Amino acid sequence: MKEEKKVFGEARRQLILQWLKESTTPLTGAELAAKTNVSRQVIVQDISLLKARNEPIIATSQGYLYLKPAAPAKTYTRTIACFHTPEQTKEELYLLVDCGVTVKDVKIEHPVYGDLTASIMVSNRFEVDQFIAKINATKSAYLLQLTDGTHLHTIEADATEKLDAACRALKQAGFLIEA
Repeated sequence: MKEEKKVFGEARRQLILQWLKESTTPLTGAELAAKTNVSRQVIVQDISLLKARNEPIIATSQGYLYLKPAAPAKTYTRTIACFHTPEQTKEELYLLVDCGVTVKDVKIEHPVYGDLTASIMVSNRFEVDQFIAKINATKSAYLLQLTDGTHLHTIEADATEKLDAACRALKQAGFLIEA
């Protein structure tokens, strides 16, 4: 068995960038670390350096994504205000993705830190399950816990009817805060 060699510095960052650009699914830090024979922490630092160069890389619960230029297909976005307990997060996300929308992020207004936004990027139940599992495995808190349940989501779909259906589903569940 031959030993894999480490990929160093700038060559490694260029490979990471190439793999992210070519991938249609998120790549985890562990996957990138294995491919370059370095630690996951080195990959985290590399991603930070690439972001500092204005590379459009985002970290999602499923891994890193390179934000490609928008496809010509029209998408519609809406910001919605929601309220629920942490235990109801999975139900809320299922309601949204079942209507054909992508939940792009969660936002809260923290009394000390101001506006906080975290990327979620879930579009189906499998991705929701992965997100919830990662929260549980890391014993992380949901952002909504910092605001007693109140939070915003940016949702996206290829038709406004899907956004409307998502809002109706949330309203029926008692999760939607209406203006």
